[in-house]
Amino acid sequence: MKFGYYTDQELPESVRIDKPPLTDYKTNSHGYRCPEWTPMPDGKKNVVVLGCSHTFGQGNADDEHWVHHVSQHNTKRLRYWNLGQPGASADKIVRILHGCEKVIYPSIIIVCWPAWSRRERLGRYAENLTSDAELLSVEDDDTDKNNFLKNVFFVEKYAEKNNCKVFHCFAQDLYQEHIKNLNVLEDYTIKNCWPYWDKFTARELHPDPSLAGDGVHYGAEHHERFAKLFLQRFGAKLK
Repeated sequence: MKFGYYTDQELPESVRIDKPPLTDYKTNSHGYRCPEWTPMPDGKKNVVVLGCSHTFGQGNADDEHWVHHVSQHNTKRLRYWNLGQPGASADKIVRILHGCEKVIYPSIIIVCWPAWSRRERLGRYAENLTSDAELLSVEDDDTDKNNFLKNVFFVEKYAEKNNCKVFHCFAQDLYQEHIKNLNVLEDYTIKNCWPYWDKFTARELHPDPSLAGDGVHYGAEHHERFAKLFLQRFGAKLK
């Protein structure tokens, strides 16, 4: 069944990176940073990880981004699929989730929400609208919040329908106060987890932020620490 850009048969077409990457990205034939779709071994569950370029790991090597680190957890029972896409909005994240339903059959959903000011415009082509897009000039914090909560609702209802676990976290900005009743990593984002304050030594450790190979996105240290924080919070539930 297919309705325009929404389908339950295959994942939607990915958004390719506009500029040549500074590192080689190993992607499948659909442009996602994960293996080709293959049948699951008996006894394993699928974990889909959704987000923007920070989840894709743009500018970072294959073993440096946070999804890679998380994917080393409980590999005997879980198989991870990184469906992060550069420039993705909450709208696109939900569309990708619904597109993977009949392909990956997820049991666990991890969403790393991007800036809520983003939108996806569905015209002749799917277009990512980021903060500098003219069409977003009519939006404000209230409409951004409502659009974000709408998409959180869609993810949660999808999970309820398909008996999935859901875990929420954030790439740059914290919106935790709006979804405190859900499984959400509080206080930390990929952006703010480095440099960090060490409460035991009462001093800031590693004061210089790390940058990825593209000089724009957060580097390996951010990703490794964020993955550790995520697993500290939710590792026992990833099974």
